Amino acid sequence: MDTVDFQLPAGARRIVVAMSGGVDSSVVAALAQASGAETIGVTLQLYDHGEATKRAGACCAGRDIRDARAVCDRLGIAHYVFDHESSFRTQVVDRFADEYLAGRTPIPCVQCNMGPKFTDLFALARDLGADCLATGHYVRRIVGDDDAQLHRAVDPARDQSYFLFATTRAQLDFLRFPLGALPKRRVRELAGEMGLLVADKPDSQDICFVPDGDYATLVKKLRPEAAAGGDIVDMAGRKLGEHRGLVHYTVGQRRGLEIGGSPEPLYVVRLEPEQRRVVVGPRAALAVAAARLADMNVLGPLEGALTAKVRSMAKPVPARMIGDRLVFAVPEYGVAPGQAAVLYDGERVLGGGWIAATEPALVAA
Repeated sequence: MDTVDFQLPAGARRIVVAMSGGVDSSVVAALAQASGAETIGVTLQLYDHGEATKRAGACCAGRDIRDARAVCDRLGIAHYVFDHESSFRTQVVDRFADEYLAGRTPIPCVQCNMGPKFTDLFALARDLGADCLATGHYVRRIVGDDDAQLHRAVDPARDQSYFLFATTRAQLDFLRFPLGALPKRRVRELAGEMGLLVADKPDSQDICFVPDGDYATLVKKLRPEAAAGGDIVDMAGRKLGEHRGLVHYTVGQRRGLEIGGSPEPLYVVRLEPEQRRVVVGPRAALAVAAARLADMNVLGPLEGALTAKVRSMAKPVPARMIGDRLVFAVPEYGVAPGQAAVLYDGERVLGGGWIAATEPALVAA
């Protein structure tokens, strides 16, 4: 079996592993136990047990909690479950709904990492006397000359650095990511070699609390006013049609506008929640020259040329920071308020911030 150096301080012997019930965190628990350190598995219950057992692709709930416990039983390590449904609802689910109501495109996975998964788990791990908290995220923690650095995973298809940009320096000192240097294929092989029942378990979906990906229905259930209709207008303010609620639209969207008569394809350029308007325009209107970032988390120097990733599936593009403005070397598309901009120097994560506003490259006459 592969061995992992958990980089424990001298004399340290206790590792707490955040366990979601999936293959990744289960393999981390096995690697921690194989290191010879005392290993404790911890799972946060983030959903109501009855509802959670009905959801396929969720994490930290129902069947997944049972799977985590079964893995710990097989490894002979302790396993604790803590009910954090209330904080998850407040910090992640409610904020998800409020962001859509405000015309922004949220990233609940980042909020979950910033709140229940890291902040709450940190406190629990400290209370349990842990020397580090290990997770199944695909990123690398590399110790530099001065402190620990966050780097992209070796497997680019699994890299999760975009979702972990808000990890603080203090958290990075305590965190360990043993899977960052492994391809997913090898992780599943390890799970099979160790006889873990989750070896072939499917990965969880991106937004684990949204059944079947129907986020609009969830938002309207939590915030009924999100279903209020309004006008679809062009960039000059001329009405082209009507919509059935801002929750159904995101910046860059082309499908589902249900308007005709335009000689060229139209895209959602921006949302105006105060007027309940969807503003559409040609693709050229989506080009963004710069974005203002808020609530920055800095993990490295932001001077000079760097690259920026403005969507989880996007490739990093050349840019530079000027004050709180992220200025792109070439106009970028698909930049939406509410999303995150994550900054890199090669493989190293320099930090990032939330996109608060954008500056168009094309100014309409």
